[in-house]
Amino acid sequence: MVWAAWAAWKARESSEIAALEKEKKVQIGPPKLTRFERARIVGARALQLAMGAPTLVEPKTQLSSPIDIALEELKSNILPITIRRTLPDGTYQDIPLKWLTQSSS
Repeated sequence: MVWAAWAAWKARESSEIAALEKEKKVQIGPPKLTRFERARIVGARALQLAMGAPTLVEPKTQLSSPIDIALEELKSNILPITIRRTLPDGTYQDIPLKWLTQSSS
């Protein structure tokens, strides 16, 4: 049941990303992942892994802690995460993680 919900969420996110591909431009903030966003993503994913979430990369023998696994998943650019950047006036932009990691590489 969990996998079916995840597959439905992934399909919905893929369709949202396809709709955003037309404007595929970071309008708010820098065109790369900030250190604060990186820390938030790695921390949240490490918590998920520590609570028993399945890994999205094949764990190596060197990767023993959830933080190491989360960093490896971020480097491999497979995390299905969208960053919301908000301005003080309330406007925001939802940016797929893939846009930010491709521009920083």
